[in-house]
Amino acid sequence: MVNTQKFLLLQLRKQTVMRLKHLLQLLMVPLMLFGTLIVNAQGKSVSGKVTDAKDGSPLAGVSVMVKGARGGTATGADGTFTLTVNANATTLVFSSIGYTAKEVAITDGAMNVSLEANATQLSDVVVVGYGTSRRKDVTGAVARISEKDFNQGAVTNPLQQIAGRAAGVNITVVGNEPGVAPNIRIRGITSLIGGSDPLVVVDGIQGGLDLLQQIPPSEIESFDILKDASATAIYGSRGAAGVVLVTTKKGKAGKSFVEYNGTVAFEAVAKQYEVLNAAEWRAEAAKRGVASTADYGGNTDWFKELTRNGLTHTHNLAFGGGTSSLTYRASVTAINQTGIVLNSGYKNYIARFQATQKALDNKLTLTMNASTNVEQNEWNGPGVIQASYTRRPTDPIYNADGSYFIDPLSFGYTNPYARAKEIIDGRERNGLFASLRADLEIIKGLNLAWFGSWRKNSDFSGFYAGRATTIEDARNQKGLASKNTNQSNEKLTNLSLVYRKSVGRHSFDVTGVYEWQQGVYDGFSAQGRGFVNDFNSFNALQSSDFSSARPGDVSSYKSDQTLVSFLGRINYAFANRYNATLSFRRDGSSKFGANNKWANFPSASVAWKISEEDFLKGNKYINDLKLRAGFGITGNQQGLGPLNSVRLVGPAGTTFFGGAVIPNYAITQNANPDLRWETRQMFNVGLDFAILNNRLSGTIEYFNGDTKDLLFGYGVPTPPFPYNSILANVGTINNQGIELSLNYKAYTSRDWDVVLAGNFTANRTKVTSLSGQLNGVDLKSDTVRWGNGGTTGVASTNDGISYLITGQPLGSFFLFKNAGVDAYGNQIITDINKNGNIDQGDLSGDRYIAGQVLPKFTYAFTPTVRYKDLDVAFVFRGAGGHHIYNARRAQLSALGNLGQTNVLKTAPGIGINNVEYASDLWLEKGDFFRLDNLTAGYRFKTGSIKYVESMRLSVTATNLFVISGYEGMDPELRQDGGAGTGIDFGIFPRTRTIAVGLQVNFK
Repeated sequence: MVNTQKFLLLQLRKQTVMRLKHLLQLLMVPLMLFGTLIVNAQGKSVSGKVTDAKDGSPLAGVSVMVKGARGGTATGADGTFTLTVNANATTLVFSSIGYTAKEVAITDGAMNVSLEANATQLSDVVVVGYGTSRRKDVTGAVARISEKDFNQGAVTNPLQQIAGRAAGVNITVVGNEPGVAPNIRIRGITSLIGGSDPLVVVDGIQGGLDLLQQIPPSEIESFDILKDASATAIYGSRGAAGVVLVTTKKGKAGKSFVEYNGTVAFEAVAKQYEVLNAAEWRAEAAKRGVASTADYGGNTDWFKELTRNGLTHTHNLAFGGGTSSLTYRASVTAINQTGIVLNSGYKNYIARFQATQKALDNKLTLTMNASTNVEQNEWNGPGVIQASYTRRPTDPIYNADGSYFIDPLSFGYTNPYARAKEIIDGRERNGLFASLRADLEIIKGLNLAWFGSWRKNSDFSGFYAGRATTIEDARNQKGLASKNTNQSNEKLTNLSLVYRKSVGRHSFDVTGVYEWQQGVYDGFSAQGRGFVNDFNSFNALQSSDFSSARPGDVSSYKSDQTLVSFLGRINYAFANRYNATLSFRRDGSSKFGANNKWANFPSASVAWKISEEDFLKGNKYINDLKLRAGFGITGNQQGLGPLNSVRLVGPAGTTFFGGAVIPNYAITQNANPDLRWETRQMFNVGLDFAILNNRLSGTIEYFNGDTKDLLFGYGVPTPPFPYNSILANVGTINNQGIELSLNYKAYTSRDWDVVLAGNFTANRTKVTSLSGQLNGVDLKSDTVRWGNGGTTGVASTNDGISYLITGQPLGSFFLFKNAGVDAYGNQIITDINKNGNIDQGDLSGDRYIAGQVLPKFTYAFTPTVRYKDLDVAFVFRGAGGHHIYNARRAQLSALGNLGQTNVLKTAPGIGINNVEYASDLWLEKGDFFRLDNLTAGYRFKTGSIKYVESMRLSVTATNLFVISGYEGMDPELRQDGGAGTGIDFGIFPRTRTIAVGLQVNFK
């Protein structure tokens, strides 16, 4: 028996080795690039051309199949095809996404076939978690944005392409600092410190928002955004804040192609603060008795000196091709942005390759993706811009001897022009990711798939201020340098089994997945001062003066985290009318406490296609009507490290003992073995409709979600705790809203298309509880500061501004009420509780809720017009119902500081000497309406150009105008829940751009 088992194992091993060798042979690059399709030599050759029935343009990538047989091909870039068929073949089937399939009888001559566009098919297939689905079968809230609907212009981050394109998806660009990515929130803020960034999945590769920086914007085919928990629960602990699924462009069977896509954009500052010029400053200073020693005789427009017109250009060159069994696509992309602030800029160089190989009579499909990029940043951020407003216009840039000016009477004075020109402050990131997927059809309806991905990033940043620097932080140190390196190494693999079956009017599919992912992160930083020369900047830290070393000059870290998951999903459909989806995921994470490593995340959703019922079928007004409802539970582990649940010890000063200095150590973090996942429970109901012969279509959604076991930091007594704060799961927040998306084809003809589209979202996020118990100890935080808790640099008392208050909207402005200014320039505050005192504490009875941070509603209007080969697209966006605390205006209005700083032109009219209170005087409405993007494009007729298949020239203007009562530089600020949300401490200027774009497809 033992010998028999050995013999069987040996035979199995030999078979396995042979199969692996066969798979490796299939993956060989020469075979992938130059493999040929073997066809049956016995038969006849059929050829022809496929065109668009509307405009006669050739259609590439159209599938041409022999009806009832496996053989087939695809049209080339010029729409032509050639296919060898059996002598007894009679019919060809032509099909392409976005067009109605057509069967055509085989003829002896050239076959000229035209296909009719089918707009409903363009979005017929959507990407969902771990698979795809026909849109009519989708039961959850999924928004799809295809390439034809992307915003155009000088796009440096893919999220810019979809701003304003989906209801419930808020994409915010705060200023136009080079290399800084937009913020995105799906259905609002879902966590306080756990993080509200959605999961990003690019062709199966999972990551954070930084993953999008490694994808060329022009290489993206579509976005699918999963919004409700019934759709995101399949991603378990990574899906609480929504999921952004990105599908990139793939190679197509047929003739090889070469594509070029490029833009050049010119940028200028859209708005700036109006501060006093030199003459106005001198007049105001004389009026207020400022000492003449504060006037150094200059006449400097600091903002003008520190800024310039920006230039951004992007270039993408892609090529590919293939056969019915092998397709490939490769591209190189360059993004180069010269910032509007001196010595600021961003570069991103990306190379990408994708290939798909079919084998084993099309039963095996191998898909490979690989991408590498190099990002480079030069920083000169908001700090330089803010200094341009606060520096006196009478300060010169240079002294008489040509050296940079420094005010000898002002401690800590920094010349902003010197900082912009002198300092080396940069970052470089080298990124690489690759994935391989193998899909095997075991039997009809049963598919086995393996997927593996690897992602590695290496970040480097350096700072250097030279020996003679005049900046505050490094002055008199004979050079200050720092160098930081950070690396991340992320791996993921999953194994899935899918079974599909249809029996009569019933159809279902069952998916089971095992997934493992691991991330390892490490970094090192060092700082030095006192250098012999400036030749090597931050690359010669060993040359610094070690005697000037300080605690914390050198540090390093390493952490790793693992997530193991088991998940399953069942989709069921009956009679093309009723659909149901059930999913379940179980996650185990190394991040959480010993008592809560594992958690379960179920979901269920149903849909009823009412338009398929007998009482509506054939209705000439109602073409499609589907009611959906779903409920799901997701988890959140963002913002946590692997050591947040354990007790930590760290440095705590020094003690002098026995003639020596001895370092002290103390507990710096309490242990919490019960630390667990935040959980988000969401109910969603939606109605999809299309009426009036599909001219008007849209979706209405209502959602209501609760984030429970909210992660938050609480103060605790010592003892019994050894440290005075602890991270615990106690509070809850509620998030609910309504979404509306509409698309109306106002007019359509051969020469004209007029489409009016838009969306509206009303969202309310409320704090429902921040109190509870942990091990018998009360944890209570019913009114606490949120984000940046104080007005540092604005109010001398460090008053709070934005608060978390139980029962109130998330981020409430809890402020003092302004009652004017007295004769001495002091602000008068209303004594609300009438106790005779103005209490400036967080729980003061003299504070009141003056407004909320987050918008009550957002909206977008995106009409498009086409006339023959000319097309025009608009993107209008807006928000309302919220306020902004203009801390920058408060700082620039303090006339008591005039001797050391500049002030706004409006400051004398206000008449306040010092800003002592966080009051509603500085609170402004945040409502805005802007023309975010306007693109006009023209598609040239290229029949007479030998090597050009198609060519389109476009002009795009962004941020053309904004209508708002807000007095700051731009009303669109951070609304992501991070520090400073809803508070304007000063931002990088928003720019207005004009971009010229060119798209060319070569034959």
